[in-house]
Amino acid sequence: MLWNVDLTLVDVAIVTRDAYADAFRQVTGRPLVKLAPAMGRPDSEIIFETLAVNGIVTGDEHLPKFIEALAAAFASRRKRLVKEGHAMPGAKDALQAVARLDGVVQSVLTGTIKSNAVLKLDMFGLDRYVDFEVGGYGEEVYPKASLLQVAQGRVKRRYGFRCDGSNTVLIGDSARDVQAARIAGAAMIAVASGRSTPAELHEAGADIVLQDLTNASEVVAAVARLTSPVDRKAV
Repeated sequence: MLWNVDLTLVDVAIVTRDAYADAFRQVTGRPLVKLAPAMGRPDSEIIFETLAVNGIVTGDEHLPKFIEALAAAFASRRKRLVKEGHAMPGAKDALQAVARLDGVVQSVLTGTIKSNAVLKLDMFGLDRYVDFEVGGYGEEVYPKASLLQVAQGRVKRRYGFRCDGSNTVLIGDSARDVQAARIAGAAMIAVASGRSTPAELHEAGADIVLQDLTNASEVVAAVARLTSPVDRKAV
């Protein structure tokens, strides 16, 4: 079970933008004029586009420096997350309810870099339901569909059972999340809590579209409907 983070489980957009501006200034010595839109994309892609649209000629050295600066800038603002952000309605109850399902491993498939994803969930008490070691993150330069498959491989290595389209569900809020699931052969529960409308999520190919996460029983039923029981002995 893979969860998108931003606008699916939490909304900390104000703090994220401020951290990006701080990181941009640290790396380039210039103020940030324009931040590339997220649109469900990984931080690595946003960073490269942000540098380009602000007239910075990018090289291989920029990405690791920017990621390091972004992690530090975000961590320094951790107290603002709860004040200026919030967990999405129903997120904690949904995570808790899915965690009760037999054989379920929950992690994240997110465009956010790992340290920031951990911090976002930790500050709202959502981290206890997630195994971050088998997730996929924004510093990994893969398309999101490929990153989903990377996460499946991590589950197999850590837990010893096959992880494929029959037992992998992605929950996210964007059409890009839906497209990633479709390409990777995973099931998709779309939540219309972000910037994609229910119609757009249906059109992108989501198996199930929920308005939000406020009905935990509805989330659990959707997961059960889209998955087969896992044989932990299978390899």
